[in-house]
Amino acid sequence: MAAAAPPPPPSPAPVPNTTLPEDGPIGHPIFARIRLATKSDVPHIHKLIHQMAVFERLTHLFSTTESSLSDTLFPSTAPPPFHSFTVFILEVSPNPFPPTPFSANFTTITKTINLDLPITDQESEIFRSSENDTVVAGFVLFFPNYSTFLAKPGFYIEDLFVRECYRRKGLGKMLLSAVATQAAKMGYGRVEWVVLDWNVNAIKFYEGMGAKVLEEWRICRLTGEALQAYATLTN
Repeated sequence: MAAAAPPPPPSPAPVPNTTLPEDGPIGHPIFARIRLATKSDVPHIHKLIHQMAVFERLTHLFSTTESSLSDTLFPSTAPPPFHSFTVFILEVSPNPFPPTPFSANFTTITKTINLDLPITDQESEIFRSSENDTVVAGFVLFFPNYSTFLAKPGFYIEDLFVRECYRRKGLGKMLLSAVATQAAKMGYGRVEWVVLDWNVNAIKFYEGMGAKVLEEWRICRLTGEALQAYATLTN
C-alpha cells in the first residue's frame, strides 16, 4: 500500500494590522470650542453658576436670577468685550465645529481632544446649545482691573467652572489659557483670581500652569447690610 501523503505545512499566522489610520482621530475625540457669550447664553450661564455654588458649598449665598444676569452682563449699552464683564463659553461636540465668521473682537478657539473612553453626559439635554450636537461644558467670567505697582490694567477672573463630567480633560486649562492669552495680546500686566483653600486639586492645577498662590494676602469684602450701612452715612 502506498504511504499517506504528509500533511500540508501550517499556514503562517496572520500579521495584525498595526498601521494607524491616516484620516480621523484616534480613540474617542471630542471637539472643544471657546467663544464669546451672548445674551442667549444666559440660561446656561445661570445653571453653571448654580452648579459652581453647589460644588463650592456656597448655595446659601446664591441669589442670582437669569434676569439679573441678563441685565448686568448684557445691558443694551454694553461696552466692547474685554472692557467690562466678559464671558467665554466652553462648548463640546462629537463633530468638528464649522468655521466661524471673522470677528474683530475675538477669534473663536477650537481644539480636538482625544480620550481613551467616551464621556457620559447625563445633563446633555439641559445644556444643549443652539447647534444640535453641541453642549455647553463650562465658562469663565472676567473683567478688567488695574495694578498701580505695574501701572497696567489686568484681568480679574471672577468665575471659572467646568462641569464635572468634563473635568480632567484639559478643558479648564483651555479656558484659563484663553483669558491669559487675551491679556497678553492686550499688553496687560497680569491675571488674578481666588481659590478656596480646601480645593487642593485646583491649587495644584493653577500652580502647574505657572500661577503663584499668594498665601500672605486675604480677601476683604463689604456686602449686604454692612455695605448698605454706608448709604446712610453723611460727610
